[in-house]
Amino acid sequence: MISEAQFQAELQLLVSNAIREDVGTGDYSSLACIPDTAHGQAKLLVKDQGIIAGVELAKMIFEHVDPKLKVKTYIEDGTHVEYGEVVFEVSGSSQSILKAERVVLNTMQRMSAIATKTNQYVQLLEGTGTKILDTRKTTPNFRVAEKWAVKIGGGVNHRFALYDMVMLKDNHIDFAGGITRAISKTKEYLKANNLDLKIIVEARNLDEIREILQSDGVYRILIDNFNYEDTKTAVKLIGTKCQTESSGNINEKTIREYALCGVNYISSGALTHSVYNMDLSLKAF
Repeated sequence: MISEAQFQAELQLLVSNAIREDVGTGDYSSLACIPDTAHGQAKLLVKDQGIIAGVELAKMIFEHVDPKLKVKTYIEDGTHVEYGEVVFEVSGSSQSILKAERVVLNTMQRMSAIATKTNQYVQLLEGTGTKILDTRKTTPNFRVAEKWAVKIGGGVNHRFALYDMVMLKDNHIDFAGGITRAISKTKEYLKANNLDLKIIVEARNLDEIREILQSDGVYRILIDNFNYEDTKTAVKLIGTKCQTESSGNINEKTIREYALCGVNYISSGALTHSVYNMDLSLKAF
């Protein structure tokens, strides 16, 4: 994953771009009928249940819109919430609250849905020693928030993007002329360019597992679309030489069985691409 400093920089970019997209030259609905001297307060109301996420990001959005807005937090990120609970109250300029409202709701609703689904997977893995990973199957320009939501839900972040880890998948291997050649060329490239990046290699069958194990310097083997028995065999073959990760259409019904095969990680794109937003609203009072 990227550094904390870069993670924060990505968050600031998300916030500024989201406000630019939504507000543009001005929130004319508010400007037209609400005096700029008007002050008000609103509460973030839960109309669903699950794991709340995005509280800290909401504070960043309010701060960006108007540093004078004040937020009183009642429920922190990562907490299970029920219908009717109030997560926070915000007070200050009525125009500023309305300007921030939609961006706050959009981010929190999606982040909470992701955190809730991630937490469900974490509970299914309890006691196995296997951790759940996210993927790059994220919403364009919203990845940093979605990966943050996975962490809030108890999951682990995979690589952030193409530049912070090498992941040699089937197309890389085929285009490079095979597994051994792809690994060898990658190691040469990293050395020549003074890059310190971990290497993950995908395997499509047990023969590919055996070939990957002939090369040094592989950080993790991605055991992709294997059945349970072949996954167990792959884990035994790999032993402690490198980490193991299962992936490929793993869902709530199969995730624990794959974990019991002994893999270190299970990655799931469903954490971020197949969720339904949590119902939240920002109500003036």
